[in-house]
Amino acid sequence: QVQLVGSGGGLVQAGDSLRLSCAASGRTFSVYAMGWFRQAPGKEREFVAAISWGGGIRDYADSVKGRFTISRDNAKNAVYLQMNSLKPDDTAVYYCVAAPNLVTIATTPSYWGQGTQVTVSS
Repeated sequence: QVQLVGSGGGLVQAGDSLRLSCAASGRTFSVYAMGWFRQAPGKEREFVAAISWGGGIRDYADSVKGRFTISRDNAKNAVYLQMNSLKPDDTAVYYCVAAPNLVTIATTPSYWGQGTQVTVSS
């Protein structure tokens, strides 16, 4: 089992930046691919970003490429999502996720955090 606790959400204005954090505990953190999903009001959850267990491979949804950066610190059992140039369309609950590999994390993550709200005003 892996327990995930996301934090760092808040209310910001369009163009601002925000950094989300996710603290992991339980089974060995470093062997899992980590990522973020989001769910906007009235919409389905969607993949945002993922990073391989070693941090060398990163994947992003087209809607956030060039604006968001995912990173991880295996020594701290943590993963981060730096969000720049935020837009009102980025408003959603953001979920930290974990999976055995990058193939499955974008579709069927094994573990989910509780979610943190990000609201971007225009």
